[in-house]
Amino acid sequence: MAETRTEEQKTYDPFEPFRGMRDAYLESLSKAMTDVVNTESYAEATGAMLDCYLTASAPFRETLEKSMLQTMQQLSLPSRQEVASLAERFTNVEMRLDDIDAKLDNLAKELAALRQPPAKDNTASHSRPDSVHQPPRDSSGKNGPRS
Repeated sequence: MAETRTEEQKTYDPFEPFRGMRDAYLESLSKAMTDVVNTESYAEATGAMLDCYLTASAPFRETLEKSMLQTMQQLSLPSRQEVASLAERFTNVEMRLDDIDAKLDNLAKELAALRQPPAKDNTASHSRPDSVHQPPRDSSGKNGPRS
C-alpha cells in the first residue's frame, strides 16, 4: 500500500501546469524580443542612447584619465601610453633582429658553399692532376726557391 502512495505522489505535481505556462510565456516573449531587436528603429534608438551616454561621460572619463595618470606618475609606474610605446619599440627591434638573423643565415650558407671543394671532373681539360707541383716563383718571375 505504501508503494501505491509514492507512485501517486510522483505522478501528480501541482506546479506542472504553472511550469508549462512559464515555458510558453518565455518562448513567446523570446520571439517578440527577437522581432523587436532585429528592426532598424531599435538599432537607431540604441545608437542614439549610446551616443548620448558617450557624450555625457566624456568629461568624467577625461578627469578620471588625468587623475589616473598623475597617480601612476606619483607611484613611479608606467602609463598605458608608455607601455604601448615600449611594446611598439620592442616589436621594431624584434623585426630588425629577425632581418639580421636572416642575413646571417644567408652569409653562413654562402661561406659554406665557398668552403666546399669544387666537384672533381674526370676530364683532363678542366683540372690538373694533384701530382703536378710548380715551385713558387721569385720576384723576378723565375722558378726556384725564394731568397
